[in-house]
Amino acid sequence: MAKVLLHICCGPCAIYPLQVLREQGHTVMGYFYNPNIQPYTEYVKRKEALEKLAGRTDLKVIYDEKYDMVNFLRRAAYREGRRCLMCYEMRLSRAAHIAKKGKFDYFTTTLLVSKYQKHDLIAEVGKAAGEIYGIPFLYYDFREGFSKGVEMSKEMGLYRQQYCGCIYSEMERYAPRNIWQEVYKSED
Repeated sequence: MAKVLLHICCGPCAIYPLQVLREQGHTVMGYFYNPNIQPYTEYVKRKEALEKLAGRTDLKVIYDEKYDMVNFLRRAAYREGRRCLMCYEMRLSRAAHIAKKGKFDYFTTTLLVSKYQKHDLIAEVGKAAGEIYGIPFLYYDFREGFSKGVEMSKEMGLYRQQYCGCIYSEMERYAPRNIWQEVYKSED
């Protein structure tokens, strides 16, 4: 049985990975660190949804209160097309650091459940962060449980967001395509 730190982006995305890891016999602790989520009111809604899930599933969670949105935006500005890489690096590096400090056997992330995330990039960044901090990244393709997690989150009445988290993903979700494509042209 391994002790696993599970980086959690939101409550709904944690449902299936938590279930799988526990079924495999792992002891799981959550870790909430998401400086990419904007606006702050959205961040609070996602945190509250996780608190609700944690209470129902007896999941202990470390809530990193450092809401480092400014650092995320500084990194992403003028590099919007590479923002996901920077976002994954920020969150998974911090998770690896906490996992090492907390003497966990592994760390992983709920980002691996979403069919909308850049799965191969997450795996690459997680592995690199693990090597830097000397803690193995536990790779698992949780995408097969995406729909199950969505269904269960609705049954639990958890808040479900409509975009990844950053203001760029919010723009891609709601603004007409021609508007946000114009923004990314400025990177060329």
